[in-house]
Amino acid sequence: MERRDFLQAMLAASGASLAAGNLFAQDKYPSKPITWICPYAAGGSADNRARQMAKVMGIALGQPIIIDNKSGAGGNIGTEFIAKARADGYTLGMGNFAPLAVNHALFKKLNFNPLTDIVPIMLIEKGPLILTVRNDSPFKTVKDIVTAAKASPGKLSYGSGGIGGTHHLSGALFESAAGIDMIHAPYKSGSAAATDLLGGQVQMMFEQMYVAMPGVQSGRMRAIAITSKARNPLLPNLPTMGESGYPAVEVLNWQGLVGPKGLSPDLVKLLNATANKALLDKDLSEKILGQGNELGGGTPEQFAALIKAEMPRWAKIVKDAKIEPE
Repeated sequence: MERRDFLQAMLAASGASLAAGNLFAQDKYPSKPITWICPYAAGGSADNRARQMAKVMGIALGQPIIIDNKSGAGGNIGTEFIAKARADGYTLGMGNFAPLAVNHALFKKLNFNPLTDIVPIMLIEKGPLILTVRNDSPFKTVKDIVTAAKASPGKLSYGSGGIGGTHHLSGALFESAAGIDMIHAPYKSGSAAATDLLGGQVQMMFEQMYVAMPGVQSGRMRAIAITSKARNPLLPNLPTMGESGYPAVEVLNWQGLVGPKGLSPDLVKLLNATANKALLDKDLSEKILGQGNELGGGTPEQFAALIKAEMPRWAKIVKDAKIEPE
């Protein structure tokens, strides 16, 4: 079943078309604007998606949803703000992969518990990464890279936007799965790492698909493999890391709608139904799919299960990469 058909079927089954209209008729929720906390800076991918979702959901709910960017500490500051907000439905937020699944292993202390202080409402999307090299690189396949890395341990390098980020952890996971030793070159940003990749200072980089696509399409970069389980329709000839022999290197950077602990089941139900309906919006879904991302959707329980499964997985990857918590 196609994802869009699944979302439509689920909405019909739950009576979501009625939920937004009368589930909270008595309490008249929402009766004022809603704040959506984004734990990253304005202009980034999380911020853009939050604004797109907020626009569609705000129309459906009959109240504006205002984005409030609270960035810093790898997403921890904004996520803590969500966790400690009043559970009245007027403060929601973007729940991201790093603060909900990885940062508990990267920081000695978090001021929130992703499993108990955050209420998952709906997964919005998942985004794969692409293993990229420069267009004149001798590497054309994952096998080429592994062969070269084993022949010269500690010689090849991969760039990242910083220690503990998705770029870094994808590279560390690749090293572990392939049994190779490479140099990790952390930069202050992913764009700085990509610049040095093009300049030849590093040999490869795992980059978010939507960021890598312009370089790949222009011919400046060569795509070697993608970290999703299945091939991506935007690059149908690009093999997955699994097809290349390393199924463990499956990495999807995800984000979804969350709220603070104590949010009532009725509010969660309404917001989940509204968010699922938003993903059926043609303009919004085209923006998500057009970046090579997978549409989310589904139930709060499914989103909660994803977070619960991802936390121990990434804790092990961080430990194996010998990253010391800050």
